[in-house]
Amino acid sequence: MTGSCPIMITEIVIVRHPVSVCVPVNHKVTLRVRAEGKGILSYQWFSEDEKEVPGGTQSDLTIRASKTQRYVCRVNDHFHNYVFSEWVKVKVLDIDKSGLPVDWQGEPHIAINPKPETVQLGTKLSLRCAAFGIPTPHYQWYRNGQPLLDKTSDILQIDGATAEHGGSYLCSISNVLEERWTEPVDINVVQPEQPPLTATDKVALLIGNLNYNSHPGLMAPVMDVHELGNLLQQLGFRVVSLLDLTRQEMMAAIDKFIQLLDRGVYGLFYYAGHGYEHAGRNYLVAVDAPQPYQTKNCVCVQRVMSQMQERQTAMSVILLDTCRKWYNQGCIPSVIKALRPNGNTVYGYATCEDAEAYEVQDGGKSTGIFTKYLNKHILQEAKVTHVLERVSEDVGKDPLVTGKQAVEIKHTMKEPRSLKDKVQTAGHTRELHLRDVCWRQANELPRKKQLTFPCGVKVEVSFSALFSNVLVAFATLKATPDQTQDCTVTLSSNPPMEDIFSRPGRSEDMDSLLLNETLNPDCTLRLCSLQKLKESVVLKVDLHYTHKDSNVRHTESRQVDIGKPLVASCKLYRENHTRDKKTNGATAQTTGNISHSKSQQHQNLAAPHRHFTRKAECAAKTPTAWSNEPEENDENELLDFRPSE
Repeated sequence: MTGSCPIMITEIVIVRHPVSVCVPVNHKVTLRVRAEGKGILSYQWFSEDEKEVPGGTQSDLTIRASKTQRYVCRVNDHFHNYVFSEWVKVKVLDIDKSGLPVDWQGEPHIAINPKPETVQLGTKLSLRCAAFGIPTPHYQWYRNGQPLLDKTSDILQIDGATAEHGGSYLCSISNVLEERWTEPVDINVVQPEQPPLTATDKVALLIGNLNYNSHPGLMAPVMDVHELGNLLQQLGFRVVSLLDLTRQEMMAAIDKFIQLLDRGVYGLFYYAGHGYEHAGRNYLVAVDAPQPYQTKNCVCVQRVMSQMQERQTAMSVILLDTCRKWYNQGCIPSVIKALRPNGNTVYGYATCEDAEAYEVQDGGKSTGIFTKYLNKHILQEAKVTHVLERVSEDVGKDPLVTGKQAVEIKHTMKEPRSLKDKVQTAGHTRELHLRDVCWRQANELPRKKQLTFPCGVKVEVSFSALFSNVLVAFATLKATPDQTQDCTVTLSSNPPMEDIFSRPGRSEDMDSLLLNETLNPDCTLRLCSLQKLKESVVLKVDLHYTHKDSNVRHTESRQVDIGKPLVASCKLYRENHTRDKKTNGATAQTTGNISHSKSQQHQNLAAPHRHFTRKAECAAKTPTAWSNEPEENDENELLDFRPSE
């Protein structure tokens, strides 16, 4: 493209330069150059890679635009003079051109309008419009009717949007032929969204005390703990659920629970049973608490919360379905170090200060009023305090406890955390593994066993956990040879363990709710209070059958060592721990499809379509001997509430 003459004489004048254009793909474009000079002028068009355009030797260059490309034209005469036109761009937009008129003459045709956007404060704002035009259109952006003098391209971009960048935007698009306007769009600049809150893990300890040695028994904690445990598992919690714990066992279980907590973990502690309030502290009554009892015989709730906070949990929740009657306010309360202002602690009380909590019996199913509505709302995706507020509203509307029980919520929540938040384990895999090992230790079931007796009968022994310290063993006849008739199977354990559900007053309806009806075993054995085990459990499976030929009744036995199942492996007992007298000498109960006889009194109470609430009355104080007795629940008085007919 360089001339051979060292001195260039510029006697050629371009009087009309080509113009840049913006067209659709494969649109026919003509670029024109007009020049004046001596003699006959010649032309050569070049593309931006400095290659001659084939056939581009005329003042007009007609091309079929397939891609964006730059062009220039060289004009020279016979005297070795030459001059170049201005570079022009043929911009090709590979976008919808369906609205382009057939007889389009090059006036601006808007193909892309800007779109409304909501951008976060400090992020990039980008708007785009596009138009075909010959010549290429000029762009001018406006905000709220005012021109943005530095925004003159098809893309408007603002790095780090602020509140003042919000408003109504549009763009003027024009060339020598015409001016067009895009549609106005609204831009909202908002505060940046907070990333979803997550937990590094979620751990729950549920304790229900019902069979007290020296105090009235309860009914509701069985179903309350069972149903709440199932719901928490649906929320992704690792759940340990325990029934009937002594104070030493409660303290040991809480210690294990605290060990499972760590930075970022959601910890939840739930208790259903007898309780009271003393000098601003809440106390949970263990099943072995004497009568009268003192604070040293109970577990202080505030101490549990303090231990949870020391583990730097992301959220610590304590839910108490227990009474809060004041007791002996003149005594010295437990000494507890004040909580640090870490926040994200929640107390959900079933009732307010110096008041009772109630449980209701509907047929054979008993449940605490507070836990009944807690279970109704707990799966909702809402801040935990909002869930408790809905529980409070429902309890307030319940006619059984109107004016008698009101939920109280105390919290230091500084973040909108929910029990339904997802678990994010990234960066916490080691701690997660340690918690997983510890949790599995308290929830590991014995493996299913297949037994073959000498007579050829085959029995399957399987297991299920009602609670972390209540194991159910099932025996099911799987094969019976022709020579064996009337086969039955029974189960017993060594050491023998009491079945707390077989005591008088436990209903068959409750039993059926606790078991998987699809199993349909031939025999069932419940092993309760597994936390007291110091040795392996051996199951004895007795098969009874009649020989077809001799018509003689026979018994054959097999034994299965199931080790220390569930929480038994955690050794919640202490060396100086002595089993309750009720447990020692108790005999394992064998139940065929869970059938228990009931006292006439309980059968009357559990009649269908009748509703009861069990009122927590203050125990009457007698001179001298009962002067230190706390104001505790008297569960013997049942208030009968019948629906209006």
